[in-house]
Amino acid sequence: MNISFVILTWNSKIHIERCLTSILKNASDSLCPYEILIVDNGSSDGTLSIIQKFEIKYPEIFKIIQIGYNSGTTYSRNIALKMSKGTYIAIIDSDVNILPNVLETLIETLVNDDHVGLVAPKLVYANGKFQQSTDNFPTVFTKIYRYFFLKHIENKINYNNESEYEQSVDYAISAFWLLKRKVFEKVGLLDENIFYSPEDVDYCLRIWKSGYRIVYVPSVSSVHYAQEISRGFRMNKATVEHIKGLLYFFKKHGYFFKKPVFTEK
Repeated sequence: MNISFVILTWNSKIHIERCLTSILKNASDSLCPYEILIVDNGSSDGTLSIIQKFEIKYPEIFKIIQIGYNSGTTYSRNIALKMSKGTYIAIIDSDVNILPNVLETLIETLVNDDHVGLVAPKLVYANGKFQQSTDNFPTVFTKIYRYFFLKHIENKINYNNESEYEQSVDYAISAFWLLKRKVFEKVGLLDENIFYSPEDVDYCLRIWKSGYRIVYVPSVSSVHYAQEISRGFRMNKATVEHIKGLLYFFKKHGYFFKKPVFTEK
């Protein structure tokens, strides 16, 4: 098995068909054999009927795991990660549309450098505008600033014409990751003490601690129809879980105000 796609769905009816179609279109020729593992967190909007049609049509590719309730992002993804068999693992949000040449370019980046453990493409919104999908490891102060001024940060990067060169970053959001199996086997599963966010920051920090780099590849991009359920300051369940996850993350890694720094190999 060359690549395993891990996708989490929860009331994803609006986006999931487009996501799966984009994988089939862009993975069929160059990435065979591959598998698509979908974990459904108790969708009630018709998502299941859509993904089951794909499973019936492509039984050799699709595997659907139904949990029946919203278990968050870590427990559910870990189920699929344990089942995955690919040399490479792609974790993709159900609202991502993969564009041409992305997968080949990301795999090439992984192959060309043993010290690169995880790669991520540029993400753009449906209107084509840049999405801030990579960042420095957070501190208490930077998280507060990001909560209130994310759009300003993204617009500023748009205005300054972001570089198209590959670059190491502290972390990339888990909307679109591609990582080596040997890195996954060394780093382990997602931390299930985090229900929803910042499990992606935690995992990237663990990759750096394991001696690998996170590389951002802005020369290729994909569309992220971001639902932004925890962006901006709205006191809902997602926000509460995010705050709890952040406090856990800071305590786990032993810092609050000064981010960790690593020397690149």
